[in-house]
Amino acid sequence: MTSAVRSWLRPDRPGAPEVVTDPAERRRLKIEVLIVFSITLGLSGARSLLSLVDSLLRPEPLSGQQVALNVPQAAMDLIDLLKQLLSAAQLIGWGALGAYLLWRGGTRLAEIGFDRRRPGRDALWGAGLAALIGIPGLALYFVGWQLGFNLQVQPSTLDDTWWRPISLAVSAFGNAFAEEVLVIGYLLTRLRQLGFRENSSLFAAAALRGSYHLYQGIGGFFGNLVMGLVFGRLWQRTNRLWPLVVAHTLLDVVAFVGYALLRGHVSWLP
Repeated sequence: MTSAVRSWLRPDRPGAPEVVTDPAERRRLKIEVLIVFSITLGLSGARSLLSLVDSLLRPEPLSGQQVALNVPQAAMDLIDLLKQLLSAAQLIGWGALGAYLLWRGGTRLAEIGFDRRRPGRDALWGAGLAALIGIPGLALYFVGWQLGFNLQVQPSTLDDTWWRPISLAVSAFGNAFAEEVLVIGYLLTRLRQLGFRENSSLFAAAALRGSYHLYQGIGGFFGNLVMGLVFGRLWQRTNRLWPLVVAHTLLDVVAFVGYALLRGHVSWLP
């Protein structure tokens, strides 16, 4: 095994917080993590698992079933727009909750790379990471779909309105903000404080990321598991969170807006 591979598998822990040893404080942190994920992405993971079981019990194969991500929520355009924005606001609130709890517990947000010291560099890293993940991820999805491991995922079924690109872009940021702040910044920091090993924490966070994508099928779980491993390891090595938020936002913007524009015009899209 080369030194570069060993370094990747056992990364340094820049700015790692001290391990909490006080029993009462450790119990408080465990309860906090349980509560946070029981009302956010952990609950989404449980619902996704039930959705997958329901899909597997149906007579038609997974590849013949459809699931839509951004769907109309009201008949009237203005109400639909407001409900779409409120859904995104909920996701942003989830991420803000994780960031607040870290800050309230004495962790400076700069320690998890959630500051404005180098926006240009973070944006460039995020764009590069989006390209690195996006192209193989898209190929993996279509291969999984053709093999029967994925449902037909429709990123958007919103009507063609003037606000559709805006709503989809805001939704993309909401998804990215909630997932990266909670699953990477918050959870991995708390697991460090509880003394978990880096590789164990990485796999746990990646498995959580995969769990709330189970509604897309088995392939959706493993594809997001791999994404979680890459994103989590990058954060463990750099402690920079913004590049992950940027990359995730770009991935979802391309998926949501691109699909909305191409839907009905490209025969191979579900």
